Amino acid sequence: MESLDRCAEPKARTLTLSEARKRILETVGPARETERLSLAKARDRVLVEDILAPFDIPPFANSAMDGYALRSSDCADAGTVQFRARVVGTSYAGHPYVGALKAGECVRIFTGAAIPEGADSVVMQEEVAVEEGYARFSRPARPLENIRPIGDELPAKAPLLRAGKLLTPADLGLLASAGIGAVQVRRRIRVAHFSTGDELCPVGEALVPGMIYDSNRYTLSALLDRPFLEACDLGVVRDDPVSLRQALETAAEMSDAVLTTGGVSVGDADFVAKLLDDLGQVNFWKVAIKPGKPFAFGSIGRARFFGLPGNPVAVLVVFHELVRPGLLRMAGTDLHPDLRLSAVCQSYLRKAPGRMEFQRGYYEQNGSGQIVVTACGKQGSHRLSGASQANCFIILQPESGPVQPGETVSIKPYSGGW
Repeated sequence: MESLDRCAEPKARTLTLSEARKRILETVGPARETERLSLAKARDRVLVEDILAPFDIPPFANSAMDGYALRSSDCADAGTVQFRARVVGTSYAGHPYVGALKAGECVRIFTGAAIPEGADSVVMQEEVAVEEGYARFSRPARPLENIRPIGDELPAKAPLLRAGKLLTPADLGLLASAGIGAVQVRRRIRVAHFSTGDELCPVGEALVPGMIYDSNRYTLSALLDRPFLEACDLGVVRDDPVSLRQALETAAEMSDAVLTTGGVSVGDADFVAKLLDDLGQVNFWKVAIKPGKPFAFGSIGRARFFGLPGNPVAVLVVFHELVRPGLLRMAGTDLHPDLRLSAVCQSYLRKAPGRMEFQRGYYEQNGSGQIVVTACGKQGSHRLSGASQANCFIILQPESGPVQPGETVSIKPYSGGW
């Protein structure tokens, strides 16, 4: 049966999304240069080497509760009868009790404080009454109760973090807990980007008839604002072969990756694709997705080239699905499968069989705990308002048709562009 999607083409002339992504990931590789950074500057940078715990974490047994530390053997025969122990001191976090407990003694202890020598149990304070220097326990203590043993989190020499980890705030805290103040990370990936088109007007200038404001540069600048990237915005380049050639050569000389928007379609004024054959090894692709069908990838000199469509929503989709994985691989970090969730669609979605579609939606959990999703406005690839309202892509497979309210769909949540 012939496809109802008028822009769909035979498989021999297009790549599936997975094929396009596979080709990119097989081509790019991480930067070799590294640098050493303090933890204060290492968030969202990519770790170069495995890091092992330099010592047992924690290095001493400590209390998990505010309460009283004692020898469980002192009350082994107490059964259900209350017993008492003399309070001989206090163990604070950072100020441990000095000395060993004797039979019939206990120590007031606070969370995180070192367990006194001889003690093997902590009874929480709510189960203890103190009278005239003695603690009265309402039940027998159990061995190792409320105690975090030495190496409870990690023993010495155990893997702390693996190479390729994109360092999160929790990672930095973990490193600090091991006394590690600096790490070796890969250098930042340099990315140059510009928009193409005679119709584009810079923000801040007055529009003239036939022109529109350039939104794509601002979208890309925000998407590329990550600590492991170093982005350079080269502005708007007009639809002129000489200007475009100069811009591409300049961008390739200064960066690891070049991103352009517009100019990779098949129109008479789409010069980018025509220049690429002269400047580098570039594949001009058609990818069977909507929006985002026209896409180019390859190399100009030592730089990788990503040619994105001009429509603003297509830029978002192609960046998420093809550029983002490529940049992460270039940064040297681990790639994980995209999170996909099932959601009940509350909107009617127009869809013709033929291409995979990425429609913009807003998902949430309803009062029954069910994940539901609603389409965000009209789905044209030029409509950024819907993308602004959205927090996910609704992913519709190539063979699927229209979606009725109440049907289950697959969604891909996104936050902050990544």
